[in-house]
Amino acid sequence: MNISLNEGLTINKDSWDAAAERFFGRTALPVYGPHSPSEEELNLFGDITGKRALEIGCGSGHSIMYMLEQGVEEIWGLDLSTVQIQTAQKVCGYNEKVKLLESSMEQDPGIPHCYFDYVYSIYALGWTLDLKKTLHNIHSYLRPGGTFIFSWEHPIHSRVILDNEIIRFNASYNEEKPALHEAWKPRPAVFFHRKISTYINELIEVGFIIEKVLEEVKIDRETKNENSWYSSIKAELYPATFIIKCKKI
Repeated sequence: MNISLNEGLTINKDSWDAAAERFFGRTALPVYGPHSPSEEELNLFGDITGKRALEIGCGSGHSIMYMLEQGVEEIWGLDLSTVQIQTAQKVCGYNEKVKLLESSMEQDPGIPHCYFDYVYSIYALGWTLDLKKTLHNIHSYLRPGGTFIFSWEHPIHSRVILDNEIIRFNASYNEEKPALHEAWKPRPAVFFHRKISTYINELIEVGFIIEKVLEEVKIDRETKNENSWYSSIKAELYPATFIIKCKKI
């Protein structure tokens, strides 16, 4: 798929503005993602009392509210979607501790550098169309010693399907390129498949020290439908979610 960064971002902004209501409150802390242990179980953040945090892809603002409840002193949220930012403002009650910015993660809209104790992203980082640029931005926002935590759909998940109890690949795991996802509702969106090794190597190249890579599965028995994208039947065979925690030195 030949498409410029700006063209891809325009498509995805329109898509997320249209889809925002469908994703209200979904996949937000303490949840890291489908069939994954929660923050309450993993304690990746630790004590965040009095800390500064930034969320990449803040969506409807529910993770921000969780962070406020845990005692964060100041928190910023970044999202590409106008509708998501408007929703997050309402969800957060226009709290003076919260600053929300409408921008792509590939661009720096004026976020302070070497400022945050934590940057995190819950099921959003994989939407970037330029991983290297996004990770460079995130690294610049963190103070030395700061922590970056993110979760995303496990790359193997979209490559494999369950067909009459038979597991088979429906696409190459090795092929990394953007593609227009026509089935994304209500409007198509641009996805960029990447391998786990790509995320790890890009983090290292930017300057992060990786502390944890988690692929643990905790089955959500409420999601039993074999036809569900995040079916528990699939999760028993391969992870739906991965989490990485790293530090800026």
